[in-house]
Amino acid sequence: MSVTKLITRNFRNLNDLDINFHRKFNFFVGDNGSGKSSLLEALFYLGHGKSFRTSKTDALVCYEKFNFVVSIKNTSNSQLGLSRNISTGETNIKIDGERHYRLSVLAKNIAIQIVTPESFKLFFGGPKERRKFIDLGMFHVEHDFASQWKNFNRVLKQRNACIRLNNNSSRAMLSYWTEQFCELSKQVAQVRYEYTTALIKELNSWLAILLPDLKSRVTVQYLQGWPQKKDLIDVLFNHFEREASYGYSLYGAHKFDVKFLLDKQSLETQLSRGQQKLFLLALTFAQTKLIAQVNRVKPILLIDDIGAELDINSRHSLSSALEQLNCQVFITAIESKVLQPFFDRIIDTNDHDRKHDSCINSVRNITDLNSTTKLENYKVFHVKHGEVTAMYPDNSE
Repeated sequence: MSVTKLITRNFRNLNDLDINFHRKFNFFVGDNGSGKSSLLEALFYLGHGKSFRTSKTDALVCYEKFNFVVSIKNTSNSQLGLSRNISTGETNIKIDGERHYRLSVLAKNIAIQIVTPESFKLFFGGPKERRKFIDLGMFHVEHDFASQWKNFNRVLKQRNACIRLNNNSSRAMLSYWTEQFCELSKQVAQVRYEYTTALIKELNSWLAILLPDLKSRVTVQYLQGWPQKKDLIDVLFNHFEREASYGYSLYGAHKFDVKFLLDKQSLETQLSRGQQKLFLLALTFAQTKLIAQVNRVKPILLIDDIGAELDINSRHSLSSALEQLNCQVFITAIESKVLQPFFDRIIDTNDHDRKHDSCINSVRNITDLNSTTKLENYKVFHVKHGEVTAMYPDNSE
C-alpha cells in the first residue's frame, strides 16, 4: 500500500492541505520551521496514534484551534482518517467510513517506519528504546505477538502486585503468577529471538551497501531478559528478596535488550555521528524489508532532514540503498542541493515566491537524468510557511 493523498486540517503549522503523492519517492524542501517535519508527523500519527515529536496531543493543533484532522487515501482507494478534539479529548477514527475506537487499529492498516534526528535515542535512550524498535517490527511481522505481549503484561502486573504485598496470603498467588510469568516470558523470548535473528541477517545486507568497511566488524548481542543458560524460574527464586525490596519483577521478557557492537565495544562510542546515522538507516531498512515480506501492509518510510550528518558519498550510498527498497519513501531536506545524489539536476527552491516560474521551467527541461532515481519515480515539493507546493511535476496547471 502507498499513500496517494494526504488531507490535513488545523494540524500543527500546516495550512489546510490536500496533497497527491507519488507511489515511490516524495521529496520536501524548505527552511527550518516551514512545516516539513509536521507533514511527516501527520503521516506518522496515522500509523501510530501518537507523535514522534511530543507526547502532548494538544501541541498538534493549530494555534487558537480546538481540533485537527488527518486523513489519507491509498492505492487501494481506501481511506483512513483520524480527528482529535482537544477540548473534549475525543478521538474519532474512521476506516472506509466505519468508526473505530482503539488507536491500535491504525497500525494494522499502515506500517510507518521513521528516521529522524531523535532516532539516535536507539543508542543513547537505553534498553526501552531498543525494545520499542524491535517490538514495533514484530507487531507487523509476527501476527500473534500483539496478543502474546498483551497477555504477558497482564501477568506481569499481577506478579508485581503480589511482590509488593509480600505477605503470607499473597505467597500462594505469587507462585501461581510466577509460573504463568515464566511460561509467557519464554514464549515471548522465543519469538523475539527468531525475529531478531532474521533482522540481523537482513541488517548485514544493508550494512554492505551503507557501511561496507565496517560490516564485518559489527555484531548484535541478543539479551533475552535473564541469564541465557539459566532457567527463569530458578533466577526468580534466587532473587526473590531482591525483587521484594524493589517491589517489581527484575527478570523476564520485559527486560529484553539488543546491543549493537563494533569490535565488541558499544557501537555509539566507536562511530562518528554520520556513521551512526547510516547504521540507523541500515537497521530501519532491514526492518522495513521484513515488514514488506509479510505483505499484510506495505511499509512506508519517512526520513527527516536527510542532509544532517551525511556527506555527499554517504548520500550516494543511501540513494542506491533506497532504490532496493520496495516501499514508498518521504524525505525532507533544508537545502535542495543535498538531494543531488537522488537526481542529476537540482531544483532550486530558494526564494520560491520570486523564482517559482523559473524553477518550474527548469524542472520541465530536465530530460536527461542518468542517476538511479528515474524521472517518473518521484515528486518534489517546496514547503514554506505551512504551504506545500508541487515543484516537479508541476500540477498547478
